[in-house]
Amino acid sequence: MNKEGKHQLVTEVHDKLQRAKAVFLADFRGMNVGQATELRNELRKAAVEFKVVKNTLLELASKGTDKEALNPYFAGPTAVAITYDDPVAAAKVLSRFAKETTNPFTLKAGVLSGKAISPADIQALADLPSREVLIAKMLGSMQAPATNFVGVLAAVPGSFVRALNAIRIQKEGN
Repeated sequence: MNKEGKHQLVTEVHDKLQRAKAVFLADFRGMNVGQATELRNELRKAAVEFKVVKNTLLELASKGTDKEALNPYFAGPTAVAITYDDPVAAAKVLSRFAKETTNPFTLKAGVLSGKAISPADIQALADLPSREVLIAKMLGSMQAPATNFVGVLAAVPGSFVRALNAIRIQKEGN
């Protein structure tokens, strides 16, 4: 790749790093083409970009972004997973792939909210429920008091009607 191509790649990756909610680094040594394709397809479904970029170009691209915390991890073969939406989904796919494959695919580090996170933190992130599940749980807990209140309000007239009905039945029986 010539100098102009490298400059263009650095600019492109810099823009992606600035827009990213989270970035994860992995050592892809030992992966064959089939495994790499499988991982890319799974990550694509989770709206995650997966690239292999030279470490020096990654270091240049990360300058001026909150992803500079990754610079110490730019050593050896490095693949970059960039997510613009849901960091949990990306962490789930990467962690599952690292566990299930027989090759030595390993997570190196990541950046979430401008802070470097370790492979153990990435695993903890992967163990969280998905964004949709968390939103549903939150809405359910917010809705529960209102539902209970409506139930209490509906119970008062219902109790009154049942009491009147019992009185009516009692008087009809006499």
